[in-house]
Amino acid sequence: MQRFPLASAPLGSAQGQKRRSAPLLSRRSRRLCWGSATALLLPCVLTAAGAPPAGTPPAPATRHLARYPVRISAYVANSGSSTVSVYDTRLERKIGNAQVGRGPTGVGAAPDGDAVYVANSRSDTTSFINTGPRLLTATVPVRRRPFAATPTRDGRYVLVADFGSDAVSIISVRARRVIGTLPVGPLPHSITTVPDGRAYVTDNGGRSVTVLGRGLHATRDIRVGDFPSGISSPPSGRRVYVSNTGSGTVSVIDPDTESVVATLPGGQAPLGNAVSPDGRRLYVADSARNCLLIIDIPARRVIGHVPVGVDPQGVAVTPDGRRVWVTNEQSDTVTVIDPYTQRVRATLPTGHEPEGIAITPR
Repeated sequence: MQRFPLASAPLGSAQGQKRRSAPLLSRRSRRLCWGSATALLLPCVLTAAGAPPAGTPPAPATRHLARYPVRISAYVANSGSSTVSVYDTRLERKIGNAQVGRGPTGVGAAPDGDAVYVANSRSDTTSFINTGPRLLTATVPVRRRPFAATPTRDGRYVLVADFGSDAVSIISVRARRVIGTLPVGPLPHSITTVPDGRAYVTDNGGRSVTVLGRGLHATRDIRVGDFPSGISSPPSGRRVYVSNTGSGTVSVIDPDTESVVATLPGGQAPLGNAVSPDGRRLYVADSARNCLLIIDIPARRVIGHVPVGVDPQGVAVTPDGRRVWVTNEQSDTVTVIDPYTQRVRATLPTGHEPEGIAITPR
């Protein structure tokens, strides 16, 4: 859900109005041609006819077609129904639900794909879900109004953005308890991490991103646009992308210099965003125009608009980069998009008020 902390927010509620109970954002046709099939069947025919003459060189090894890992699933946090919906990303269909705490908003997937973590904004907890049986395995109390739950790249910790406490809770995955709390900027919204151990937190009430150093301590703030919300980085961690909902832009941060090096167009009210695995495309949910923006990062321009449901929130990309999933809060759906044809492949039902989404890496 969208929430802006100041009365001057272009899309926010007036100062003094009661906030909504759940926090804002929120934040692959395999073909086998006849030629290939014939090539595979021919050795069987020849073998049946008899062994090859002596001296015949051995046949070259057969190249096997790449297989899509069947474990890859999408998890959608339904803030209005206290559930997480689970989808098979290969078949593009729903396969189940998991019960979590009240007001689930943000969801993050462990690097090994064995678990997902869900921030429950109305329970002040974080849920641990085992992705095998899709069962709740732990509930960890955190501070007020957690919005995002993001694991570190090494998988040892889960970082929780406590929107109502201006802090980040650090959960030990092994111990399943909070081992530290870090003060950050006002209204921490979403978190992304990079391979060297650093993390970046959007401060929705402060026009900034707080950098957490390798030892998970706050090191500095980076100035960005108005009401920063969604944030992402590619597997390489070479750049960090920040949706500025109030400015209609995306700030590009270089982790080497810890500074903004570019500003991309973000539509009217960008919320969740996700970057392609190769780092060349950025996908942004424009909540004001109910569409997904496709941005060519090197060219710094929008190359596509794909209509989705009402009030798009979270965005996630499959590991192969061939599908983009977008949650639509006011439609109770998730949209599956082919980013190359820029067409919708499927619109699937979710629970009530879907917000955050994560796709397991394997």
